[in-house]
Amino acid sequence: MTTSITTINVNGIRAATKQRSEINPGFLSWLDASGADIVLMQEIRADTEQAEAALGPALDAGWHLSMTESVVKGHAGVGVLSRSAPQAVRVGFGSKEFDATGRYLEADFDVPDLGSLTAASLYLPKGAAEPTPSATEKETAKFAEKKRFLGEFGEYLAGAARRRRHVVVGGDWNIAPAELDIKNWKGNLKNPGFLPHEREWVGARLESGWSDVVRDLHPAVEGPYSWWSWRGKAFDNDSGWRIDYQLANRSLRRRAVKAFVDRADSYDRRWSDHAPVTVIYH
Repeated sequence: MTTSITTINVNGIRAATKQRSEINPGFLSWLDASGADIVLMQEIRADTEQAEAALGPALDAGWHLSMTESVVKGHAGVGVLSRSAPQAVRVGFGSKEFDATGRYLEADFDVPDLGSLTAASLYLPKGAAEPTPSATEKETAKFAEKKRFLGEFGEYLAGAARRRRHVVVGGDWNIAPAELDIKNWKGNLKNPGFLPHEREWVGARLESGWSDVVRDLHPAVEGPYSWWSWRGKAFDNDSGWRIDYQLANRSLRRRAVKAFVDRADSYDRRWSDHAPVTVIYH
């Protein structure tokens, strides 16, 4: 028996669940056809009542929703959709600054043939470029915020990697780890998401007990990308970034057998600027 875990930045669950056209029925249609057992969602951008209304057909069909919203209305928000009810749900990672911002939630499951599993949904801050003398106050603040988040969350991940159970942290990490993970890496060396200290931070996680499952299973391919700008021809030209991924601890990494990005067939079939990233564990 296999377990399918998907991570997806829905870019607003209320918008994602709407049918946009005859050829783009939205998130709920994708969910029905996905075969996923657990879906880790980011950027829900709704309160619990609004999210439950948007996901009503899925919840009526037996899916379970666990989520946390941000104190800033309409911002961030992460959640876990699961076919079976979680045994426990925890919000945040012990941070006074970030636990109420809708950026991290983890749920425990007892999965047949897999065992004890913690599945976490993460929405890491986007940040900003390294501040210069001409940087605005907002840009400087966003850069500093992401750096603080990386510091606190890095410590939390160090402990989580040592848990005596399977652990996966999936989400929008807002960092492309290496040159293979971004189409135009030379043109983005000074942009948030590809800054040297950000990539070094991911590298340190991979040296401390975590595995980037998609990259492990596809070691030499460009991408597979998971985010493309809505603007221009980025999607049509596959000029994307791989910023959505699943980090698994050693015990779970050994159980990963397949990974793929469910890229829409065409621009007008997209219901998010991100694509679902799925890993099959056995």
